[in-house]
Amino acid sequence: MIHDERSEPSFTAAERPMLEGWLDYHRETLVLKCAGLTDAQLRQASVPPSELSLLGLVRHMAEVERGWFRAVLAGEDVPPIYGTAEDPDGEFHLAERDTWEEARTTWQAEIARARELAAKAGLDDLSAGLSRAGEPYNLRWIYTHMIEEYARHNGHADLVRERIDGVTGD
Repeated sequence: MIHDERSEPSFTAAERPMLEGWLDYHRETLVLKCAGLTDAQLRQASVPPSELSLLGLVRHMAEVERGWFRAVLAGEDVPPIYGTAEDPDGEFHLAERDTWEEARTTWQAEIARARELAAKAGLDDLSAGLSRAGEPYNLRWIYTHMIEEYARHNGHADLVRERIDGVTGD
């Protein structure tokens, strides 16, 4: 059993603290799913032919944080961290040199930058980047999407973790 130190989101917060609370809760959930595992276990794929692993999910969420907050919200011209033109899903394709320490550090740095950028905007402020339809997003939409993105991938992480060592949980 893993010791759960996540902060429960408020039951009565205003909209912005509620959204930020749920996003942080889901960020902490992914950390919890990876807790206590070795790099080899974090690399372990779910089931063939899938390459989905906990390490890959953490790397993916670093890309997602970077994409939505830096590229879309702020309009920063930032390249992918792990993906390339030849391998756009590079975050899921792990090499021996890829470690939890590097992935977690990178992911946490992207979260820190996301928080900085979001702190400068109001929920109704529009993004610099545009949707496929040519429309900007407001910060509220980005927060809601990020909560959905983490919730979906935390479900994947729960299944991968259960396969590795039988640990389950919220």
